[in-house]
Amino acid sequence: MENQNKTNEAIYDARKLGAPKTIVLGLQHMFAMFGATVLVPAITGLDVATTLLFAGLGTLLFHLITGGKVPAFLGSSFAFLGGYAAITAMGEPSKMLPYACFGVACAGLVYLLLALLFKLFGAKKVMRFFPPIVTGPIIIAIGLTLAGTAITSCTSNWLVALVAIIVVVICNIWGKGMIKIIPILLGVVASYVVAMIVDPAARATVATKVAEAAWIGLPIHKEATVFAIFGAEFDASLLITSIITIMPIALATIVEHIGDMCAISSTVGKNYVEDPGLHRTLVGDGLATTVASIFGAPANTTYGENTGVLALSKVFDPMVVRLAAFFAIVLSFCPKFAALIVAMPTATIGGVSLILYGMISAVGVRNVVENQVDFTKSRNVLIAALILCLAIGIKYYDASGAISFAIGSVNISLSGLAVAALVGIFMNAVLPGKDYEFGANQQGDKSVNFGARQDG
Repeated sequence: MENQNKTNEAIYDARKLGAPKTIVLGLQHMFAMFGATVLVPAITGLDVATTLLFAGLGTLLFHLITGGKVPAFLGSSFAFLGGYAAITAMGEPSKMLPYACFGVACAGLVYLLLALLFKLFGAKKVMRFFPPIVTGPIIIAIGLTLAGTAITSCTSNWLVALVAIIVVVICNIWGKGMIKIIPILLGVVASYVVAMIVDPAARATVATKVAEAAWIGLPIHKEATVFAIFGAEFDASLLITSIITIMPIALATIVEHIGDMCAISSTVGKNYVEDPGLHRTLVGDGLATTVASIFGAPANTTYGENTGVLALSKVFDPMVVRLAAFFAIVLSFCPKFAALIVAMPTATIGGVSLILYGMISAVGVRNVVENQVDFTKSRNVLIAALILCLAIGIKYYDASGAISFAIGSVNISLSGLAVAALVGIFMNAVLPGKDYEFGANQQGDKSVNFGARQDG
């Protein structure tokens, strides 16, 4: 994976640039991840300040575990939005979110299990159970099952939503330099400004919330952590449901993680799949997700936007990314900033979500196409068909978006995504005609400019 041309152009030690330029590069990385990272808590109801804190801490933890070798930033994952939505739909959202966070924390542990398997058996033997014919349709289904939520949000003010959509499209297609890297952030800002002009009620809400917020405050709130569920109203059935519903999503995000490591390796010209190795990068990503979820922040994932910044700047020093993590941590201690995000107009969220959810599905399509999945084979058609129909059908067959059953005294509800993932993995394992070999069709850059994570 070494690339002599990239080596000649690249800067692997940012100290030679001097402190001012290094600081600017760190800020650029922070702004690149910023738009998508703060959007996840805005959509789910999680805390923005806590999200920024654990994006920064999670990135530093990842760098610690990987020996500081990989220039990757960990931000909020969009892949788990369906899981959060499925659990919060079961009751009052503020009380359900800690249960959803517990499920995501358990999903982070799946990374550790896969990392152990990678270390013991190697990537090829493990990934044969999670080929693109399984992970691709699952990723497609994640975006499609969330699409209705985006439309509902847009209907609150289509003008404001359309501004967000148009700005994101223009910036991503015709933008140059940094503008092309942060289309989501620019779309949010433009739509937000328009909403303040055309909607007096939204303007008053923002003014009130920002005025009431302090300048400095702690970003962790006890009632939002997973510890909040172990009280007088503890519900064991809901806890088990959260685990079963959300944990399978990790199978898709793990594949995305591997793709990101290939993308960063290709961009930088170093083989991070070999050194520090996927077993270490998976442990870093998984532990960052588990720790963040325990304290009420979204799942973490490596960010494609920051890979784009690497390619743009040609500065590949991981220290610059760690500097961005430090800036995110500092910003998390400003409640006024968090209030500004929380007060974001619903239509603004709807506009950017419409694109991001669609991009999640598009990433799934790309996963299938780039890996040349053969749909002339009946086994592949059947696996994809069942995954898509189960995920979307169960989502919309009734208001709960899940199927429920009892095991003894415990009631368990499985989201369509969970059922689809389990069925897809099982069918791929038992049906004859497997033709996927990990690494055979890898094309390097799996990043997406939008960072719709998956996202991301």
